[in-house]
Amino acid sequence: MRDGFGRTIDYLRISVIDKCNLRCNYCMPVEGFEWIPRAELLSFEEIAAIVRELVGMGLRRVRITGGEPLIRKDLPVLVALLREIDGVEEISLSTNGILLPRFATDLRLAGVDRVNISLDTLRRDRFEAIARRPERVFDEIMAGVEAAERAGFAPIKINTVLLRGLNDDEVPQFAELTRSRPWHVRFIEMMPVGENLHLADRFIGADEVLERLGSLAELLPDAGPRGNGPARYFRFPGAVGSVGVITPLSHNYCDSCNRMRLTADGRLRTCLFGSHEADLKTPLRAAGTVRAAVERALQQKPQRHMLINGSDSGSGGLGALSQIGG
Repeated sequence: MRDGFGRTIDYLRISVIDKCNLRCNYCMPVEGFEWIPRAELLSFEEIAAIVRELVGMGLRRVRITGGEPLIRKDLPVLVALLREIDGVEEISLSTNGILLPRFATDLRLAGVDRVNISLDTLRRDRFEAIARRPERVFDEIMAGVEAAERAGFAPIKINTVLLRGLNDDEVPQFAELTRSRPWHVRFIEMMPVGENLHLADRFIGADEVLERLGSLAELLPDAGPRGNGPARYFRFPGAVGSVGVITPLSHNYCDSCNRMRLTADGRLRTCLFGSHEADLKTPLRAAGTVRAAVERALQQKPQRHMLINGSDSGSGGLGALSQIGG
């Protein structure tokens, strides 16, 4: 698959639900949203049918996201359906880790290759200020990371959104994890959308983060773990893991974009922050094919996003990152 700018599109992020069991202050309003009605969600069979057709067009990798995807009942069933599709080379999962102790082994057996776990603080006493959930949930997340390791997921990537004055002083502690643990910590610049503009003054760019990391020890460029994302990776001498930065604002990486996103109710977003969405559910249910709709959507994929810190004018109308899984 190629878009109108010649970029090869071979990666699909699939949001299976818009609900989440956290309320992270940069991601979702504390009161939540009006959730997508269950009847409007794509069934697992419909998701598999879309993926099967896209594989015939060139899709190779999929990532399951939410909201929090493990809230969706029987998620390993979807994984197994996707794993059966000839041509799907990799299935990954983004999660906050809370439910991994219950599901990690089943997900691994069903066919998930690797997981990304969101973790914005290593301090239990700070967790509630960021996630707006009780401190005890922090313990559940840490148990989830351990469960992922026991289940054999590798690589394990830790996604950390830094917010000035809230958790940015933990950069050294996160980085130190990579010396002895085979984890890959990625510091992510906060992406402005409608519900997090009040945090604009807490934005921290990747250049500042790399400067802080470089003050800890020599920072060596590194290929990083396998994956589909735009992170730039580095490694401390002798470390078994790596640190990385994801830079949607300070260093735009749209020229190498290889992805699309499928919403839980069947809309295809060819750009996370683009204003265009293509309805795939209607043609799928009416005619059993989405190829024509996807081909049209690819030609409307914008050349780049227009994000500006402190404004939602470039967010394509996205109210919160939780709605599409980032």
